[in-house]
Amino acid sequence: MPKLLIVATTALFFVEFLLPYAAHFRRLGWRVDGAAAGAPDCEEARAVFDQLFHVPMSRNPLDPRNLPMGMRALRTLVEREGYDIVHVHTPIAAFVTRMALSTWQTKGQGRIIYTAHGFHFHPRGHPVKNALFYTLERLASPFTDYLVVMNETDRRAAERLVGPSRTVYMPGIGVDLDFYGRPAPAEAVAQLRASLGLGPEQPYFLMIAEFIPRKRHRDALAAFSLLPSPKAHLVFAGQGPLLEEMKALAARLGLSKRVHFLGFRRDIPTLIQGAVATLLPSEQEGLPRAIMESFCLGVPAIGADVRGIHELLRDGAGLLHPVGDVRALARAMQFVLEHPEETQRMGQVGRERVRAYDLRNILRLHEELYQSALRSRPIPQRT
Repeated sequence: MPKLLIVATTALFFVEFLLPYAAHFRRLGWRVDGAAAGAPDCEEARAVFDQLFHVPMSRNPLDPRNLPMGMRALRTLVEREGYDIVHVHTPIAAFVTRMALSTWQTKGQGRIIYTAHGFHFHPRGHPVKNALFYTLERLASPFTDYLVVMNETDRRAAERLVGPSRTVYMPGIGVDLDFYGRPAPAEAVAQLRASLGLGPEQPYFLMIAEFIPRKRHRDALAAFSLLPSPKAHLVFAGQGPLLEEMKALAARLGLSKRVHFLGFRRDIPTLIQGAVATLLPSEQEGLPRAIMESFCLGVPAIGADVRGIHELLRDGAGLLHPVGDVRALARAMQFVLEHPEETQRMGQVGRERVRAYDLRNILRLHEELYQSALRSRPIPQRT
């Protein structure tokens, strides 16, 4: 029975993205454990993984918990449990894990796979931040058996870091078409709108994202404030450190009655189905699942013209705007309100496109990757 350890910085990442992977490989007979800060306390993860382990880590690269505490905890865990594959996600966890297991990996005791959900160095990044994250990736690259990326920009960067033979492109983390593509009952949408105090003639835009700086919720609020339509509303689903700050900004802009902060939600398909469009003005993404979820229900998306978002929305699948250009974002939002037939066609283009990102396909690609890692030979590259 192969042993797999999945590592992330926080247990929340398991809940948001990785539970289907743990469940899938357990069904195939693998032992699947998870390691992240606070993992044993995560009820949803406990129901899916075989075992969960706490590792003191933080997404802050300068946090002293990462080095040496996180490294020591991971090294001890992996040496004790004897994993065949360690699959790590997110950049800080990936750096800590690869450095902690450098000797383990070079001795051939197991294989290390790293999935980059969008490198934290990118063309629009601050030079100091870019230099820091590129240096971390460069230092850890020798201890990477396979580096998985989700967009063409990151593929080119990964090939410079680890070489083409160890770079693997996959179309995202996958989206469950059966779950997100199933229309919610009309009553559920009506109840949602009623809970927001919306009448039948009051459309709303939806942004699904963690409240962190790179998602640029501030841009969504600023653009919304420029819309001439007093009937439109803006709905945010998500939580994070900037939540209270964005609530205060909405109040300062005089938008409190038309902006709704819903926090963490489990009814995302219903929220999407009721929206006229979804928004993602981020300055950095890998291949955002929020847009794929919107595609599943044929709801058009508006996004910043950055890697990942561009790949999804190009060629008529949505509307793109320059990062930080709130007037362009406002024009795109107004276009959606004024041209429902054209934006509906965009949603249908997205619905066709999303089939390539089906979770079942991504799980199959992971099976191939893991088997190749166990056999220690390169897998065929896809275009």
